[in-house]
Amino acid sequence: MTEAELKEKIIAYSKEIGIDKIGFASTDPFLTLKDRLIQQQRLHYHSGFEEPDIEKRVTPKRLLPEAKTIIAIALAYPSHMQDEPKSKKGDRRGMFCRASWGADYHHVLRDRLRKLEAYIAELAPEARCQSMVDTGELSDRAVAERAGIGWSGKNCAIITPEFGSYVYLGEMITTLSLEPDQEITDQCGTCNKCVDACPTGALVQGGQLDSNKCIAYLTLTKGSLPERFRKKIGNRLYGCDTCQTVCPENKGMDHHQHEEFEPDPEVVKPRLLPLLTLSNREFKERFGRMAGSWRGKKPIQRNAVLALGTYKAKEGVETLDHLLRKDPRPVIRGSAAWSLGQIATEEAVDALRTAEKSEKSEEVMEEVNRALYDIAVK
Repeated sequence: MTEAELKEKIIAYSKEIGIDKIGFASTDPFLTLKDRLIQQQRLHYHSGFEEPDIEKRVTPKRLLPEAKTIIAIALAYPSHMQDEPKSKKGDRRGMFCRASWGADYHHVLRDRLRKLEAYIAELAPEARCQSMVDTGELSDRAVAERAGIGWSGKNCAIITPEFGSYVYLGEMITTLSLEPDQEITDQCGTCNKCVDACPTGALVQGGQLDSNKCIAYLTLTKGSLPERFRKKIGNRLYGCDTCQTVCPENKGMDHHQHEEFEPDPEVVKPRLLPLLTLSNREFKERFGRMAGSWRGKKPIQRNAVLALGTYKAKEGVETLDHLLRKDPRPVIRGSAAWSLGQIATEEAVDALRTAEKSEKSEEVMEEVNRALYDIAVK
């Protein structure tokens, strides 16, 4: 079998198993990416979740020395849900980003890659393969760009002609020698909508992201959220879609070919108040299959607490008061104090005054005092 025939068979099989797009790239070092990663570290724009060894991120043969090809895959996910519940006064809801709708994409893409590996083993038993999704050493975006899946947009996402940027990415390094595909020319042009729309200014310029300001990153952190970001998060519980929803390339893009990615509206847009009283077991039962659950319930509950304050949701005072008095986690107590300060009803002030007399944590007391001061000077 020739290399061209082998490639065509792999492409055909990928469609059979539900891979929406597949591309092939060389294993040459990603030199441009290396320069960008060095700059990101120098400017302290990296999040800390990335592979710290830059050489591993940019040198595929460090991972598989005999590698000759990288196979990149993409699966599309929906951007709209049916019967979306509304967040309204007296019944406020939070929101999980689109990339966390349905089943955890890591599992779905790994399943597709395992099937593709098994198929390649049938065609070429001597071939060696190594697959990864998101948490691997290589940059999914750099691989997808080189393999012709799409271009790297100013919003730091891969934008495909067929599905916009609403795609999950994965890749496989293999010892098979297969002809690389052509890269897609950048189509962003002079458009700067994503940079202009970023709520926190995290998109420093087209294609450069300060991760420490990115709402998608901030929603994952487990400590107290810096005050300057709290209202900007809004009702986001996990992730942020702003730089995708404003992108003209995503207009009309809404793909539903994978049942695994279909959202349960009550799960991806949950009521805020019930979310705050879930046990660990209840949280895992309700949200455990989603990608957005991987950091546990603490960041999501903190974000829900802050959302109540941003909404000035008076119906949340009783629950926030209980959290401020009883929750063992200082981050949650401090966030509750901030939100009570934003709501600023008589009951909210009473809750803060009670905490002022009993709170032992210095961190939380700072939040209580600041909230009471802000109410006093309004």
